[in-house]
Amino acid sequence: MRHRRAALLVAATALAPALLLATPAFATDTTATTASATTTTASVVTTDTPVDEMSAEDLRIAIARILADEDSGKGVVREANKALDGTVEDMRTFLKTGYRLAQAEDDRVAVFRILADKNSGKGVVREATKALDIGTPEALRAFLETGYRLAQAEDDRVAVARILADPTISAALRAAAEEAIDGTPEELRYFLEVGRYEVDG
Repeated sequence: MRHRRAALLVAATALAPALLLATPAFATDTTATTASATTTTASVVTTDTPVDEMSAEDLRIAIARILADEDSGKGVVREANKALDGTVEDMRTFLKTGYRLAQAEDDRVAVFRILADKNSGKGVVREATKALDIGTPEALRAFLETGYRLAQAEDDRVAVARILADPTISAALRAAAEEAIDGTPEELRYFLEVGRYEVDG
């Protein structure tokens, strides 16, 4: 079984562009703004017909693709392996509902880890708590994919504003902070982690 599974993983990696089945975890409103190709593929997965019509080998390859994804968490890996060890119906069930639920389990763990991080700011804690309170797979995924980044930017903007409120900072640091505070989430993060030290270094 291990040799067969390894062969499936190799085949899945090689065939990935040709497979019509996208990973079905997030065929939700949170994917509405992604590329049209992704949206089209996701909409196919939300119907039962494609999965129900797949052969056993196609089902195995689709699940192997999920296992080959380095971002698959422990819950997804556990349930995917369980499906591969089961019947054809077990594999269909995993692709239709089990994957989404296992991903939600992994996402919930990821959100709890963010909350446990002592460096998480008020905005991040607020949005992470909100996602956990809603509790749906879609809410958890939306937080991890977009909400976390935006909440972190909110906290970073507050941190940069505190730097600007310090009357003793240098003119160079003030100019860099003023530029960062109007920038993207990535620019804010870069300033706080690297940029401010480069200016005063």
